[in-house]
Amino acid sequence: MPKTLFKATAHLQEDGMQVKANSRGFEITIDEPKNLGGTDMGMNPVELVLSALGACQAIVARCYANQFDIKFDDFWVEIEGDLDTDGFMNKSDVRRGYSEIRYDIHMKTDAPKEKVDEFVSFIERTCPVEDTIANPVNVKRNDIIIEKIEEQFV
Repeated sequence: MPKTLFKATAHLQEDGMQVKANSRGFEITIDEPKNLGGTDMGMNPVELVLSALGACQAIVARCYANQFDIKFDDFWVEIEGDLDTDGFMNKSDVRRGYSEIRYDIHMKTDAPKEKVDEFVSFIERTCPVEDTIANPVNVKRNDIIIEKIEEQFV
């Protein structure tokens, strides 16, 4: 399958730390909790990373369950990660991102444990978000585009 280009836009709002993120016509509000200076109107970016991981694993499970002859009545992922906010706040010289992410996969199924283990290993190998988090990615800025502020006449 060829490479597919995905795009998103993240637009900082007028006040505070709220960001409206858009992709394919869908919009979500991203914000920081009040204790980190936000207005708590949405998940923050690092919570979205955890959510994206769990969502991706769940989608892979749904897509491939039939190939593994696995039937489940329910599937969910609980994810947690360790992040030292002193790095972002420039209070200490520690990593700014997650130092570790852990998750538990819950599946309501009658499938035997060995089959579920094989299926979950496949999910972990196949999930694009897990691959993106676990392996180095070339992140680069294309450009800086400066748009002039229009003068307003009174």
